[in-house]
Amino acid sequence: MLTVHHLNNSRSQRILWLLEELGLPYEIKRYERNAKTMLAPPELKAIHPLGKSPLVTDGGDVLAESGAIIETLLERHGNGRLLPAPGTPEFQRYRYWLHYAEGSAMPLLVMKLVTSQVPRRAPALIRPLARAVIGALDQAFTSPQLKLHLDYIESELGKSEWFAGSELTGADIQMSFVLEAASARAAGDRPRIKAFVDRIQARPAYRKALEKGGPYGILG
Repeated sequence: MLTVHHLNNSRSQRILWLLEELGLPYEIKRYERNAKTMLAPPELKAIHPLGKSPLVTDGGDVLAESGAIIETLLERHGNGRLLPAPGTPEFQRYRYWLHYAEGSAMPLLVMKLVTSQVPRRAPALIRPLARAVIGALDQAFTSPQLKLHLDYIESELGKSEWFAGSELTGADIQMSFVLEAASARAAGDRPRIKAFVDRIQARPAYRKALEKGGPYGILG
């Protein structure tokens, strides 16, 4: 039996969605973020030394990192579902977007979130300086880079309904957290990104995963 070590408001929600799309039986072990720090609880370190979510136990194996989890579960249990045929252009796009999500897009969103918190957490005496420094960083780097990537994603979604072609794949599940986070904070007027988010959130498997996973706030 697969067990998802599920942290509230986290990337593990998309692993629940993957398992619902595949129709696989699984158990959920729940963990709650610290209400003050929003960090994962130390209990997760008993499963994996980094104490991060998502984590999946599959037999005697502990699977970590969203992209690796998706790849492994599709290889072991997918029976060809949500995975283009190897050697096809669709497979190349699938593999690209599977890695792009956390390798290129998500770091920018995390940077924007973290830096936006700095001024209000800084001591009152240096808060104006912190606000000026963070504002300059955002104007010079974070926002322009984020715009570049969101424009790129918007353009790529014009090529096909899903990231790897005409069919939903694991790459779309991997990209879901990125685009839900972007839609909540930075996507602006990009109709293809909005349409993608609307499509995934309308899927019965997505809704069922949300019911099982509990309240889900994206980088809020």
